[in-house]
Order: sequence, then C-alpha cells, then structure tokens
Amino acid sequence: MTDTQTTTPYTTNRDTTDRDTTDEPFEGVYPAMTTPFTDDSEVDHERLADNARYLERAGVDGVVPVGSTGESATMTHDEHVAVIETVRDAVDDVPVIAGTGSNNTAEALSLSRRAADAGADGLLLISPYYNKPEPRGFLEHYRAIADAVDLPQIVYNVPSRTGCSVPVDVAVKLASHPNVRGYKAASGDLNRISEVIERTRDAEFSVLSGDDGLTLPTLSVGGTGTISVVANVEPERSCAMVGAALSGDYGRARELHHELAPLVRALFSETNPIPVTEAMYIRGRGEPHVRSPLTRLSEDRRAALRELLAEYETGTPEPAGAVE
Repeated sequence: MTDTQTTTPYTTNRDTTDRDTTDEPFEGVYPAMTTPFTDDSEVDHERLADNARYLERAGVDGVVPVGSTGESATMTHDEHVAVIETVRDAVDDVPVIAGTGSNNTAEALSLSRRAADAGADGLLLISPYYNKPEPRGFLEHYRAIADAVDLPQIVYNVPSRTGCSVPVDVAVKLASHPNVRGYKAASGDLNRISEVIERTRDAEFSVLSGDDGLTLPTLSVGGTGTISVVANVEPERSCAMVGAALSGDYGRARELHHELAPLVRALFSETNPIPVTEAMYIRGRGEPHVRSPLTRLSEDRRAALRELLAEYETGTPEPAGAVE
C-alpha cells in the first residue's frame, strides 16, 4: 500500500509556491523523516527518495532528514551525508533541513559544512548531549557553527535525550545571530516555550514544536510550526491542523488536533522512532527495521497500530483508538 489518501479533504489555504528557503523564518510542517533500512541494515536510498517525494506531494513545508527520528546516532558521517544528498535530489520545491548536531563542536561543525556542500537548505542542531555544558558552552558551541556555516540554523532543545536543557537566556541571545533562525522546542515545558517566543518576538526567529502533542498549544502562544514525527504518517492532516491554526481557525485546528491525538500517543508508545518506523511499514513506505540498539515494535503494539491506521484510512479514529 502506498500514497494512502485520507477520506477528508484537508487543505491549509496557504500558498506553497515561490518560497524563499533561506531568508524567511521557518513556518509550517517539517516532517522529521525516518531513514528506511534494507534487510541487511543498509540505507534504502530508493525508498528514502520515494518517501521524500511523497511528503512533498502531501504539502509539507520542508523535510528534516538525519535527525533523531532518522537514526542519525547510528550512522557514519558518510551515510549521513549520502542521506542528505538523496533527499535533496528527490524534492523540488521544499527546503531540506539536515540534522547535523553533536556533543562535539568540531564534529558538529564538520557535519554542518558537509551538509551545506551536499545541498542542505538549513541545519537542525541538537544541543550538546552527555557533556552538560554551562550556558557559556552552549553559546560558544552554537556561535561557532553559525559563524562558520552560512545557512539558517535551528537550535534543538530536547532534554529528555540530551540530559540538560538549553537555557532560555541562551536561546534569546542566539536569536540575534543572523544565521540562527529558529528553535525546536521539545522540552515538554510550555512555560519555557512561551518565554522563548515572548522574548524573541522582535527577531527573525521561529519557534517550532518538537512534541507532536504540544504542536497546537505551541502555535497558540506564537509558535510558527512543527518538526513532526506524526507528519510522516499523516502529512495531510498535520498540514491542515497547522495551517488552520496559523490562519486563526482554532476551531478547525482543535478538531484536527484531536483527530491526530490517538496516533500521536501510539507513535510514542515506545522509543521514537520505533513506532513510526512500524507505521511507515504498515503504510507501505519501507521495512520495519531499526538499527541496534533499537528493536522492532513489540508484537502486541504492532497489531493495535495496524488497527488504528486502518481507522485513519477510512475516516476519523475513535478517541479510544490509541495503542496501549
């Protein structure tokens, strides 16, 4: 099964032509792409390209390969760059925002330069993990990359994975750098997210949700979009929800938020990207393989996820349709 179409007409009422991919703030839906693997754990570049084209046809505003969802942590640098090149070659009119972060500033800088050479339109930079730098360390890390690589860059705050959170003061200071153009908020703390938005309102700086369950609340306090896991599986609904919120139709946005909620819960029932990889397999968009030390979705959850996705294909799932 490929290119599954929903039965509801989802439209965003947003112009997606003639976009400037480098000089405007990030806005809309940017799927955090999965990386499909073959049976022998090699990157399936043919399927990767097909998935990128599928997402572009569905109306997304950009794509984000080789992030956490794309299993960049288990890739060699050469694989990393090859994935960026494949995605860049596959899409026509949407920007490619490549994950190039590291807990080693020199490594992040090297990957960022290689991504730029591979045709990336922007960079997503996870905060240094494990090291737990002080605020000055965060600033120097991000400024070193922003000074050296002339691409728009997004600071990625995900303390559940990194062990520490980018201080709000640091995010605000970085917003003044001409190449630091956004902040991916995945802390789960709406007060922190709201403060970053409040204190950067006068900058050309976008705050994007990094938690699918908090996309609508983030938009409601001034966020501009989402780097999304669920958009891999339901891109039309995701684009419609964000588009409705950005155009001020919060009634429609809430309706779509609740439609997507069972799937969001299902996709985080185990460590991301385990469930979304299984969902892509069910939708005919790759094999269910993840690289070790991750493991395939547990069997009981596979059956529940398959049933839930079948409900999305025929209409709107019942609220109890989440994978438990």
